[in-house]
Amino acid sequence: MSYMLLIHEPVGQRATRTEAEGRAVYDRMLRFGDALREEGVLLGAQSLAPLSRATRVRVEGGKASAVDGPFAEAKEMIGGFYLVDVATHAEAVALAARCPAAEWATVEVRALAPCYES
Repeated sequence: MSYMLLIHEPVGQRATRTEAEGRAVYDRMLRFGDALREEGVLLGAQSLAPLSRATRVRVEGGKASAVDGPFAEAKEMIGGFYLVDVATHAEAVALAARCPAAEWATVEVRALAPCYES
């Protein structure tokens, strides 16, 4: 079964790091992804740009509106994700616990499922 490991990080956290610290954190995340790939469970992974480069789109009454980030109400952002394929939810949770980002952010484990499931 496929699971997303979504990394929820505090808005502005990245700005508190020096470039060297940021690169070191990113390297740890890349190594984690490499380990998952070697284990044969990684389907995909990406780091996401900050909210200042995001746009939210909504359609109401047939009209689309767009709002550029950053978003004042946001307290955290999705900083990136790993898409993994493992047999059980418990295995996905165990992978999330190994993720370096769990040390400075929250790693949410979500199974992929059709939107009509509740």
